[in-house]
Amino acid sequence: MNREWSELNKTMQMQIKKESTFQEGIVTLLTLRQKLTDEIFLLKRELDTDDFSARPFASADGYHSKTIAYSLWHVFRIEDIVAHTLIRGDEQIFFLGNYQKRIGSPIITTGNELVKEQISDFSKQLNLDALYQYMAAVNDSTNGILRNLSFTDLKRKIKKEEKEYLRSLAVVSDDENAHWLIDYWCGKDFRGLIQMPFSRHWIMHIEACLRIKKKLL
Repeated sequence: MNREWSELNKTMQMQIKKESTFQEGIVTLLTLRQKLTDEIFLLKRELDTDDFSARPFASADGYHSKTIAYSLWHVFRIEDIVAHTLIRGDEQIFFLGNYQKRIGSPIITTGNELVKEQISDFSKQLNLDALYQYMAAVNDSTNGILRNLSFTDLKRKIKKEEKEYLRSLAVVSDDENAHWLIDYWCGKDFRGLIQMPFSRHWIMHIEACLRIKKKLL
């Protein structure tokens, strides 16, 4: 893991544990997210469109076996779902902005159910400009949610009816590679969600994207 990102993530996790340093922890998290966002937008400037659907490590075991387009879709669909359906309890950016049509995606899910060539085929269908617009909108929205969280919010857990509502949206596939996500998210409190979808999840997938980029350039 990138040393700077790892240290920021570690510092953030320690800071949000205490009320006295909670706000500092949010600032640290936003700093980390900005650095990762910079890397995401650098990808678009440095790579060709076809590079986003390439799988140079197709036979590998790890996130780098995916495509860059898939990884970006996956990270921000998960963030949108968690931030809006589970934390804020409002409509996802994806639906509010009609992004399925704008991006040209055949799915509304996180993409966990896709494997092998399905990942490549899916990636080739995406309008990258629209995908990046979606990502920016989700990022801005999540950052606003984070700024407005209080220390006491971190202990809040997902209610049964909220979990069932999430299931009803069909944004997580019933496939065996995906269905576990709902239990995973809903088994965490808000602090746990901050520590994965909003931070570490980004790091893991963006590092995989950078590994792909290095191979392609």
